[in-house]
Amino acid sequence: MTDPITRWRLILGGGDADGTGVSSTDLSVDDAARDRVLGELYDAPRRAGLGGSKPRVSRWLGDIRSYFPTSVVRVMQGDAMERLGLRQMLLEPEMMASVTPDIHLATTLLELKSAMDETTRETARQVVRAVTDELEKRLRDATVQAVTGAIDRSARTRRPRPADIDWNRTIAANLKHYQPDYRTVVPERLVGYARRQSQVERDIILCIDQSGSMAESVVFSSVFGAVLASLRSVRTRLVVFDTSIVDLTDDLDDPVDVLFGVQLGGGTDINGALAYCQSQITRPADTVLVLISDLYEGGIAEEMLERAHAVVESGATMVALLALSDSGAPSYDAGHAAALASIGVPAFACTPDLFPDMMAAAIERRDITEWASANDIVTAHER
Repeated sequence: MTDPITRWRLILGGGDADGTGVSSTDLSVDDAARDRVLGELYDAPRRAGLGGSKPRVSRWLGDIRSYFPTSVVRVMQGDAMERLGLRQMLLEPEMMASVTPDIHLATTLLELKSAMDETTRETARQVVRAVTDELEKRLRDATVQAVTGAIDRSARTRRPRPADIDWNRTIAANLKHYQPDYRTVVPERLVGYARRQSQVERDIILCIDQSGSMAESVVFSSVFGAVLASLRSVRTRLVVFDTSIVDLTDDLDDPVDVLFGVQLGGGTDINGALAYCQSQITRPADTVLVLISDLYEGGIAEEMLERAHAVVESGATMVALLALSDSGAPSYDAGHAAALASIGVPAFACTPDLFPDMMAAAIERRDITEWASANDIVTAHER
């Protein structure tokens, strides 16, 4: 707990005239961090726009949630809207024309959306839509190809019914048995597809930590969720959580609706989120559950691990992604990651470009740890 004198020192910003007698060297590590983020907002000159500072602004927004209560965070976010020039940028077309929407700008706007009025929020939605449209264009084809290909491969059988034989693949698999005298192939192995009982071949559940540090992962997850939801062969569910759980499956056709339904920040209850996802699993052998979280559990960690173990034991495939982003090595709870890996839940960070292939491996029930190793990804089990 910060003492009253130190609180005044943080409010007044230091200097000879503040009267507290507390210098920057007298501050604890946490109070020094609070002093830094306050200074970045209130001591810096007002900016006319974000420019190249977008990544730093995103980190700053994460820092204020780490060091201040929610009521203070809201005030600082409102001040940031003005002092960082965001409100002016969003309301003036000529300023918008000078800024290229990207993932950092999108996450910044999403983190500040609660401080926006309706007019500003609508412009922010347009900016975020430009980003998600570009990401979907980049990622859709690879995702569709990887997932549908994996489902087709997993449906193949060596004992197909006559109507289900894939003759092209059967001939290719038996060319070594070609009989010159009869000018034909005598197949020893038939390749075909199991008779499908329904159009939905796999259930995919994306369970996304919406704490502030996961902002970029939330954006990418919403885009992948929309792409997966467009495939008839999979049934996709998207669940976001902090200390509460929200099922956004009904909004999956529009990533922007998903993102503006997310409230970044707050605590983390992974155990509660897994409990909800577990209740949605009706076909364990055909279910892939992807937990996207830094694993800083605010709930009961032992129960979280027991619940993850129960999901794996049920026959479902579960993967823990410590981040789904291009931003390098994430911060995460290494102890929880290693514990998940030990019970059969591979834990590692994944870039968006590798995510489609990872989903294909999960759908085909391949060893995800081996897949990660083949792609030069270090899993928690190897650390």
